[in-house]
This record gives sequence, structure tokens and C-alpha cells, in this order.
Amino acid sequence: MSSITEVSLRSAPFDCFSSLIGPGGARELTELAKRASGQLHGRTWWHINSTSRGGGVAEMLQSQLAYARGLGIHTRWLVLGGHADFFKITKRMHHAFHGALGDGSDLGEKEQAIYDATLKENILQLLPLIKPGDIVLLHDPQSAGLAPALVKHGATVLWRSHIGADVVNEHTDLAWHFVGHYLRHVFATVFSRKEYIPEFLKSQRSFVITPSIDAFSPKNQNMDEKTVKSILVHTGLIRGEAWAEVLPRFTREDGTPALVTSKADIVREGTAPGWETPLIVQVSRWDPLKDPVGVIRGFVNLILRVVSVDAHLALVGPDVTSVTDDPEGRAVLDSVIGAWKVLPAPIRQRIHLVSLPMEDREENAAIVNAIQRHAAIIVQKSLKEGFGLTVTEAMWKGRPVVASAVGGIQDQIVHGQHGLLLTDPHDELAFSEALEKLSHDQCLATRLGVQATERVRDLFLTSYHLEQYARVLDAIDSAQEVQVPANVANHPLREVADEMRSPVNG
Repeated sequence: MSSITEVSLRSAPFDCFSSLIGPGGARELTELAKRASGQLHGRTWWHINSTSRGGGVAEMLQSQLAYARGLGIHTRWLVLGGHADFFKITKRMHHAFHGALGDGSDLGEKEQAIYDATLKENILQLLPLIKPGDIVLLHDPQSAGLAPALVKHGATVLWRSHIGADVVNEHTDLAWHFVGHYLRHVFATVFSRKEYIPEFLKSQRSFVITPSIDAFSPKNQNMDEKTVKSILVHTGLIRGEAWAEVLPRFTREDGTPALVTSKADIVREGTAPGWETPLIVQVSRWDPLKDPVGVIRGFVNLILRVVSVDAHLALVGPDVTSVTDDPEGRAVLDSVIGAWKVLPAPIRQRIHLVSLPMEDREENAAIVNAIQRHAAIIVQKSLKEGFGLTVTEAMWKGRPVVASAVGGIQDQIVHGQHGLLLTDPHDELAFSEALEKLSHDQCLATRLGVQATERVRDLFLTSYHLEQYARVLDAIDSAQEVQVPANVANHPLREVADEMRSPVNG
């Protein structure tokens, strides 16, 4: 049986945000949160997704829910259980929502039956936990099928899609055909961009809330140069001796000090780059939509055309065995290694394929922080992208960014002001030319980085995100009670709601 798991959440004080948004802004948000807490009237705000680590959704939930708790909002986080066949289907859906083919497998009746059966198992465990009147925010396609039973149970259900496509095609139509009927009677939907809202949902209540980063998390907290070098030397990303007096230290989310003790698993030929060697970096899952092989080809084009560029390339992703809801990771990494192996030796020696340990989520984040702060240029050459939090992270750290003008990246970067955008993500020559431009124009690189930091401060920090969710709660509180339409009772998960009502829940 697929087992639901609950993620342990801390409570984080919010007063640290005064240094970023000013005392007035922090007070305003605190007052908003107090009102929100009162509006809950003893109800719990649940979040349900498919993984507690790996990817931007899990990272955001860790921070946002901790601050929400610190502001007095009672919230809990559950992770779906599922087997390999379920996650193969949901990964196929992930690609389809982006308008991409993925592995080309079916999303038909057989797949619908597997999907429903898995979520039935999860519903059996959910309904004794969730009380009628509680608010449940379901994240992404994996959880959408829970909505009808939860609505019938009496919960106020919202569904959030962190992915989408600006232009519909046969793949997006297939994805919405698969999950759309589950969402007909949710209270509201939440999207990262208005362009992602499908036509059939435009008559229902929808919110647009952009993703955000936590400036104080191990991924984004301030880190001085000596600590950056100490972490990178220890993990094996660069060669040399770290400053003897500085340990590979970071601060955990609870404020306690910690050391990076793990090593990265790196595919390379020869030695690691030195501290002074410019490093071009892409940090992402091992996913074909992140186009890691295309990044390699663009980098090869750069160093063959421009002999004065002495940079190295690092493709950085998670240990592929650690992300349970992404069955493609191993195959994608293997394809990247295969593309790397056929390159001439002098070029291979300048490309490093880095898999980071995931056993300690916060340690992993600290390593990524150090890599991003050391990078001369950070790229995100995605073919499709829901939003692209690695872009936000790079901008916050003042790094010059080259990224594809796809999905939410377009909302983060104005070309020439906060980074350089590729109109066509497949254009590897344009990609290499953008890298060349930033490599040779340090004034431009610095200016873009400074302006990027300010843009994140204004639009993409956790404080802004929490404010938007408080507005959602306002809408829930002011809405009249909605009767559940009769046709929900005919859904295959409906029968579980009747069977599993506990005495406590009535």
C-alpha cells in the first residue's frame, strides 16, 4: 500500500525580514498573518505534494510553512505515497503540461486506473487526518486526483500547478484531459503565470502567485568568499587548499552551526578547476527539459570559437537515487555522460558533471549556495520551464545569468537589465555568444547582477509569497458556503470518502 508521510516542520521567526523589506513591511505582513490566523478558526491548512526533497516545490514548502507557523498559522505538510508506475505516469504528465512529449508513453484508461488506484490508497490515510472545514492545498498533477474526495469530505480544496506552457498543443490538451475533471469543483486554482490557466478553468476562481526564495535558508544565506572556497575544496568541486582557519561551515534553518562533511560525486577527466578558473554553472535536476546536453554543446561552441575564454563548465544536479518522484534522472544523467565521453580529451577536461549528496537536505543546499556564489556565469538553458527558481537564486546572489526566454523565466528577467535571455532555447550559437559577451564584459556582468538582486528583493522573496497566500485566505473567508455538486458523488474516489469518515470527523 502507498503510504502517506508527514514532513516535520519547524516554526521560524519572521522578524529577520525587517532587514530586507523594512520594519514597516514586516509589521504589515505580521498584521496580515494575525488576521489570517484568526480566520482559520481552529482549522488546519494542509499542503500535499509528492516529495519532501529535490526540486523547487519542496524547497519552498520547507521555508514558507516554517514562517507561516512562526506567524501563528497552523499548517501541516503531507507527502503522497506511490509506486514506480505511478511516478512514471506523473512524470509523463509533467512533460505534457510543459507541452512536451516526454517518453511518449500513453495517458489512457490503463494509466488513469493506476493513478486512481494509487490515490485511493492515499485517501484512505488522508481522511482520518483532515477535518471537514480544513483547507487543503494540493500541489501539481500528482495530487490533483485527491480533490473530489476531499471536497466531498468537507474540506476547502485548492490546487496549485507549478508547471505549465504558454502555448497549448496536443500535449497540454492530453495533460488537461487526464486531470482536468478532478478540478471542476475545487474552491480555487493557483498558477505561477496567468498564461498557464487553461480555458476551461478561466470561469472559476484562480490566483496567480509567483514562486519565491527564502533569503535566510542554507541555499541563499550570506556566505563569505573563504567559506565558499572551503566548501568547494572539501566537496571536490575545485582543487587547492582551503584557508586553514576557515571550516566548510553553514547555518542550519534552526540557527545552529553545521559543517559540510559530504563529498560530491563528480564525473570528470583530469583535475578539478582551480579557484581562479572562471566557472560556468547550470544547477538543475537531471531532466531533458533542462537541456544539459545542449548546454554542453553551447559551451563547446564557445571554447572552439573563442580561444581567449579559459572557463570550465559544471553541470550540477542531485544524486539520481534520491529524488523519488523523478524516474528519468538516471537515464538523463547517463545520456549526459555519454555526450561528454565522445568529446575530445582537452574539451572533456573542462567539463564537470556533478551529482550532489541529498542525505542531508540543508547540507546539499549549502553546497549549491557555494557553487552559485563562486560561478562566473549561471545558466538555465531550459527548453520548457514552469518558473525556474535556480534563476531567482542566481539573481539574488548577484550573478550574471544567461537563460531561456521560456515560462516564468520571462517574468524574472528583463533582457539586458537583469540577465541575458535566449529567444530560442535551441539556438546554441546564440547561447555561446551570450556566454562570450559576459565573459569579456565584466562591467555588464556586474551591472546585471546588481540589478538582478534588487528585482528579487522586490518581487520574489518569501515575504511577498506569504502575503499573496494571506489574500487567498481572505477570499476563502469571505466566500459563501458552496454546495458540492451532485456529480462529484460519481467519481471513483467518492466511495472512499463515505467509507472513511471517522467518528471525530462526523
